[in-house]
Amino acid sequence: MNKIMKLLIAYDGSSSADTTLDDLLRAGLPAQTEAIVISVADIFMPRVAASETYDAKAAMLSYGSSAGQRRLEQVALALADANRWATNASERLHRQFPNWDVQTEVCGHSPAWAIIEKADQWKPDLIVLGSHNRSALGRLFLGSISQTVLTEARCSVRIARSRLAKDPFPAQILIGVDGSPSAALAVAEVASRAWPPDTKAHLVAVLDRAMSTALDWAEGGFEDERTWIGNILATATAKLQACGLSVSAIVKEGDPKEVLIEEAERLRADCILLGARGLRRLERFLLGSVSTAIATRAQCSVEIVRPRDQAETTRTGSAKT
Repeated sequence: MNKIMKLLIAYDGSSSADTTLDDLLRAGLPAQTEAIVISVADIFMPRVAASETYDAKAAMLSYGSSAGQRRLEQVALALADANRWATNASERLHRQFPNWDVQTEVCGHSPAWAIIEKADQWKPDLIVLGSHNRSALGRLFLGSISQTVLTEARCSVRIARSRLAKDPFPAQILIGVDGSPSAALAVAEVASRAWPPDTKAHLVAVLDRAMSTALDWAEGGFEDERTWIGNILATATAKLQACGLSVSAIVKEGDPKEVLIEEAERLRADCILLGARGLRRLERFLLGSVSTAIATRAQCSVEIVRPRDQAETTRTGSAKT
């Protein structure tokens, strides 16, 4: 990859954040990478009015000298913690990726919106953050920060989780393929990266019979869906093999939200990569998308791929995943 990749990494000093840094070693990221580690102190900063002469200390003390002073001390401690997190993460990234250009940014804000606002300003290719939820019940809920970033960000987002496999390598990645432009984009993104030696890519296409029945009525359907998806898999396989990846391809029937997760667990995949849209046009009318459901429920990392030039567009509302 000739283009320098821009990476925004959210880090808060938690075990989930440490998992995020470990996961980067298996993400196929190039040596030419600009990274910003953003650490956010989750604090409320009262603002009396929008002004260039705004004084946060004076604003807090206006609530009463004693209460204001205590709040200032809490804010100072929270910002000191965030500075320490960012410094530690930066030092670790320099050890893991000596050629990366790593910067840090610390602020006091709502964490999710600080990440989104930084992404809007800096326009990274990829945001990486942890999921925070590891229990069986927790996986039913992605977490407010991860969920907000996944939904609102206009670039690709990677939700990092720890490895299912205990052996160090080879890395295993699963790519959802459905014939849509967004799925083709996920394949292209994989092909563009510098994967560790012997990385295995598994292309998985899921034939959703319930959806096919609806599409037979709505769009006329496909004369031979298996032949159609087989041709798409063959093209994607050739593209990935040309990049030196070991590739397998499989077609399964069922609900994509369930099958892709089951296959990832069976293969002990390190990451599932998906396009940002649902499997087909009608999917947008169903409750929840494939990408959001998998990002929420998967036990491995999940990367939702969006076009790299999407960050250049103007926000017109919440991005759909």
